Amino acid sequence: MGSTISANAFCAVSRAGRRLLGLVSVWAAVLLVGCTNQVEVKGQFPTPVLDKLPLKIGVYYDPEFRSHEFYDEADSREETDWIVRTGEAQVEMYNTLLPGMFEQVVMLNELPRRDRVDTVLEQDLDAVLVPHVQELQYSIPNHTKINVFEIWMRYRYELYAPDGELLAEWSMTSYGKTPTAFLRTAEAAVNLAAVVALRDAGANFAMNFTRVPEIRTWMDAREQGPMATADAASDEEETL
Repeated sequence: MGSTISANAFCAVSRAGRRLLGLVSVWAAVLLVGCTNQVEVKGQFPTPVLDKLPLKIGVYYDPEFRSHEFYDEADSREETDWIVRTGEAQVEMYNTLLPGMFEQVVMLNELPRRDRVDTVLEQDLDAVLVPHVQELQYSIPNHTKINVFEIWMRYRYELYAPDGELLAEWSMTSYGKTPTAFLRTAEAAVNLAAVVALRDAGANFAMNFTRVPEIRTWMDAREQGPMATADAASDEEETL
């Protein structure tokens, strides 16, 4: 009589030898999927009600940003791995947020570069925004022993001139916590915590964009016109 092995037992064994996956059978690999909680973050993101800034902004999402996910490997046989994919949701959030902040938003397929600027310059843009996920931390019940899911995210932003010159670089954090412990599944709770964190990121970005010192200086110079730029250059020369 052939021996059998349960899916749970297989998860425990496979986790210890994860690097040997290439040696296991297709059926074993299928069983391994059941050891991992997978969440594709989905949610609703409101359009901000703001006075739009008079700017035509290009936006570039690099492949890592578009496909961002985090992976938590279980520490014991009693726990399971987690994979939470935030890429599509955060692109959706920024695609909703930015048109509510700026007069015009243009999606770009490449970064502005000083050695190849025609593609960007022909759009007649004022600047190009590039967001990055710099860091992500999370807390799930297996870690805290309470039925609350929390996610912290740190974003790094770059704002470029159309010719590729870096105008500003700054960081910002966001936080999301499952507002109720009575959701039907752990996956739903993690999804909601991630959505709350993304909404918080959007609110922080909208409130603080013009408070970044380099951006404030750049916008003031734009409002004052070419004479202000010439005066600033003259003052710098006198200082030197």
